[in-house]
Amino acid sequence: MQKNNVLQLTWPEPDIARLTFDDPRKSANVLASDVLAELADCLDQLESRSGLAGLIIDSAKPGMFIAGADLREFARSFDLPTDQISQMCRHGRSLFQRLALFPGVTVAAIGGICLGGGAELAIWCDRRIMADDPKAQFGFPEVKIGLFPGWGGTARSSRIVGLGNAVELVTGGESIGPHQAFAMGLASDIVPAPQLTAAAIRLIRAEQRLQTFLADRERWRRPIDVNETELGFLGATASGYIQQQTKGKYPAPLAALNVLLEGALVDADAACELEAAGMAELFGSPVNRALVNVFFLSDRNKKDPGVASPIAPPSEIRSVTVIGAGIMGAGIAAANVRRDLPVALGDASPPALASGVAKVIEEVAYSKELKGPDPARAVRYAALLNATSSDSELAASDLVIEAVVENPDIKRKVYTRLEPQLKPNAILATNTSTIPVAELADGLARPQQFCGIHFFNPVRKMPLVEVIRGPQTSDATISAAVAYAKRIGKSPIVVHDGPGFLVNRLLLPYMNEALELLLDGVPIKQIERAAKDFGMPMGPITLYDVVGLDTAALAGRVMATAFPDRTAASPVLPALLRAGRLGQKSGAGFFKYSKGSERGEPDPAFDELLQPLLRDRVQLTDDQVESRLFLPMVLEATRVIDERIVRDVRDIDLGLIYGLGFPPFKGGLLFWVDTIGAAEVVRRLEQFSHLGTRMRPTPLLLELAASGKKFYDLAGEAPQARP
Repeated sequence: MQKNNVLQLTWPEPDIARLTFDDPRKSANVLASDVLAELADCLDQLESRSGLAGLIIDSAKPGMFIAGADLREFARSFDLPTDQISQMCRHGRSLFQRLALFPGVTVAAIGGICLGGGAELAIWCDRRIMADDPKAQFGFPEVKIGLFPGWGGTARSSRIVGLGNAVELVTGGESIGPHQAFAMGLASDIVPAPQLTAAAIRLIRAEQRLQTFLADRERWRRPIDVNETELGFLGATASGYIQQQTKGKYPAPLAALNVLLEGALVDADAACELEAAGMAELFGSPVNRALVNVFFLSDRNKKDPGVASPIAPPSEIRSVTVIGAGIMGAGIAAANVRRDLPVALGDASPPALASGVAKVIEEVAYSKELKGPDPARAVRYAALLNATSSDSELAASDLVIEAVVENPDIKRKVYTRLEPQLKPNAILATNTSTIPVAELADGLARPQQFCGIHFFNPVRKMPLVEVIRGPQTSDATISAAVAYAKRIGKSPIVVHDGPGFLVNRLLLPYMNEALELLLDGVPIKQIERAAKDFGMPMGPITLYDVVGLDTAALAGRVMATAFPDRTAASPVLPALLRAGRLGQKSGAGFFKYSKGSERGEPDPAFDELLQPLLRDRVQLTDDQVESRLFLPMVLEATRVIDERIVRDVRDIDLGLIYGLGFPPFKGGLLFWVDTIGAAEVVRRLEQFSHLGTRMRPTPLLLELAASGKKFYDLAGEAPQARP
């Protein structure tokens, strides 16, 4: 046996070679440049031998084939000229193409995750076998970082699985499992993971006899047999769907579609050249850089233990109690049950508790395949849910999360009842969104075991969890809370205590400014349009109605008390509340809502209510409206940094993307500022200086503007934004 750094060459049979990926430096196999060079050396060695029947490519890492290319190497190449980018594509494609010209049958034995460059390597093989395992998945996720496959993946996939399937795989960026891969002809067989090698050998022997792989090699080199009518219909329908999904903000899916359609009409070599040219246009673009930054933010978060220097592994949370069975409490309970954690759910109101249980079961029983409830799932998960009014049962869990109304007195009553009954190492947490943890911890016997674990609504969709450290919260509590959040599939960010914590504190200036714009006579339609054109999932006025105006007013009062110098006391929300307009839940807020509809419509009654409150009718451009909405958020972020609310400036960007829906194609709030430059932000603020503190540059912003530095310079290595 010859052992290289990453690839192991073995011979399961005298005429069948096996190349096994197993990078000792990483938990996942990644196609870095040194790994590609090693693969080239191995192929050189094998191609010089005679009498080879086949080659099996697999991985020694359980649940992992190849995760893709090395994105850090990609990021270091962002500024290369386009001709060099095209040449990089040709180099990788030429290497993988050798698998389709190999003297024997090539088989990718996929026992786990096979994505991006790994999927391209596999698709250049003659055949693919997948393990019958939920971890096994195949996909081209490149559009999620603003690219598309560049090593022949578009040309090869469209010829193997058909143009329609390839369009869905490449432009959608979603992975498929073994059975879906088999159904579309991508996988030749599905076997239990331990049988992958034996199945690959059988397949090689069968191909030796039948020689069908040679016929396929020839067929897959030619143009695709598709007429112009079919091509035109596919192009029109796919283009319309992509435009609807991306809102024109993400160019890669549409560019990938064009490459797939044009490549169908030429031979595979010419199609690969179209792919390389198209990749060069996207590579290093502002959207590509931004989305790669988001990938790195997420990757860093996955590895972050939440504390600077962990001295011991975090204690494991094996059971959870949720106090409060409303929308948030039920959502939190469902998130735990779905991950097989037993949950005790309590509420002071028996009807509310019964309703909460129904919501939990309804959510966890939902099946994507059935597009409705699955009775088997309902039975299975119901066994993990204990609806109880017994304090002893509620206090018996490793973690108790309080999710009652945003009233500190009511929350403290819950703590007074339950804390004395908690296990010695149990954690008590609050889901508060605005009340300082220090205020709630006052009077607790074990404040070191108390923290905030703030979920976002709707819990099932929102990946972010803020883990809030109070003044006396211990490292052990924080690390356990972070590990727990990851255990239930969330992305936790540790923030220090303070009104609004991170996301709501930065949301306040944005929402507050929307009300100020209304009072200045700026039409709702223009405010909403400016926010959505920027990339927000909905406008701030719609967000008010979704959150609920009573909830927004309560949070606003907390923040106004904390930051009176930059929080305008708007008369708009009180006027709406006096009129009984609470937003979607009451059928009317800023907009009116038809029964059962979540889509708001303009309401003349609101216009009448607003009329006497108007201060002026100023004429603003869409760019000015955008600046007034987002620049106060930037200023508040600088204060958050100065006050050390976050442990790293990059946490601000991930928090706003995952918790607020800040547009990923901008890379994050601070990444966006780094893209346009702090000096440009200062320049844009000048026109609004008459509005007071909320629009005046902070010392940190002025310092960065004067020095030419970026926010990310404060955070160590990170991909740089393009000026």
